[in-house]
Amino acid sequence: MAGRIGVIGGSGFYELLENPREEKVTTPFGEPSDAITIGELAGREVCFLPRHGRGHRILPTDLPFQANILALKQLGVEWILSASAVGSLREEIEPGHIVIPDQFFDRTRQRRSTFFGDGCVAHISFADPVCASLAQLLAQAGRDAGATIHEGGTYVCMEGPQFSTRAESHFYRSLDAAVIGMTNLQEAKLAREAEICYAVMALSTDYDCWYEGEEDVTIQQVIETVNANVGMAKKIVETVVPRIPETRECECATAMQYGVMTAPDAIPAETKEKLKDIIGKYIQ
Repeated sequence: MAGRIGVIGGSGFYELLENPREEKVTTPFGEPSDAITIGELAGREVCFLPRHGRGHRILPTDLPFQANILALKQLGVEWILSASAVGSLREEIEPGHIVIPDQFFDRTRQRRSTFFGDGCVAHISFADPVCASLAQLLAQAGRDAGATIHEGGTYVCMEGPQFSTRAESHFYRSLDAAVIGMTNLQEAKLAREAEICYAVMALSTDYDCWYEGEEDVTIQQVIETVNANVGMAKKIVETVVPRIPETRECECATAMQYGVMTAPDAIPAETKEKLKDIIGKYIQ
């Protein structure tokens, strides 16, 4: 049986699914942002999770990242397509363009980015933080859907919820980063620990505040461009879902195989139980 495909994004993705049904999922790390809608798309089972909850009510810092990813894992999701609004740090990435990033730079300070702790230590490779196979499929689907796609580039993940200062924006540009956002890094780290393939559609909404040829970014500008991008993002998801293979050959599927450093008999029983969906097949 093919693994399910997860989609994390805004509420506009609900209408993509046929025969939708809601499922409330609880995890050892709490409840996810909202109920997860499960339905069919192009003959595949898809699980949709609104990242900020219905009505966009959860701050980026307060998102239950662990619960979100683990809830999808518990539902049998093996691939996650993430869509989110970002600011552009390059003139050639215009508002309305879409970036498929292949790197992240962490500027967050107040978030949990791992399932581990409580007596269990694990380390995992994160040199290449997105699934290359899934990212390539997403980029090609974007081009086929008619979007302007920028393949590759660094996504700076900032704490927020405020946008960048002008000094910060120029600093991130000096790193040769492509876009800046507030949500995707933690998802990518946790998806890797959960052995889920993960790739991002970063929807450019503005030029942040570095671009002298533009007025400073306003929330009204962001909302208008996000709304314009939603239709294209949905079209890309519709295009890529039937192309996602039913079985995986990438390294994401076994990413945790050698990750646990703690001796199995030293891991507290309650921690083993909490992490059973993450490392249960490796640690008895």
